Amino acid sequence: MADQTSVHERPPTHRRRPAPRPPRGPNDIYVNTKTDFRAQLSRCRRLLESGGQKELRVHGLGLAIGRAINLALQLQLAMPETLLLSASTSTVELTDDLEAEGGEDGEPGTRNRNNSAIHIRVYRAHEE
Repeated sequence: MADQTSVHERPPTHRRRPAPRPPRGPNDIYVNTKTDFRAQLSRCRRLLESGGQKELRVHGLGLAIGRAINLALQLQLAMPETLLLSASTSTVELTDDLEAEGGEDGEPGTRNRNNSAIHIRVYRAHEE
């Protein structure tokens, strides 16, 4: 009979590094799933209505893509015939730190993965 040792090695755990962000400007809105949607919407409205910003750039990554699209559409709905939207998509490379379990015999490492992103330009119709 063959030696049947059942070794249940658990896969290494991982810690996600924050996504890389370009320098943040006053008109850049980074949407995530944890921030209150109404607070994000009111901040965008305030920036557009104060006249301080001619355009906004709404950025969403991964699960926040739907929320970013909803935010831009809600802004356009609040100011019909005034705001236009221009969207583009991209792929962002993310890095995870792998931590080996089971002591010091395992080696820590990194893992790269890709995630989708959306960038929506919200601007006034006469400002092209």
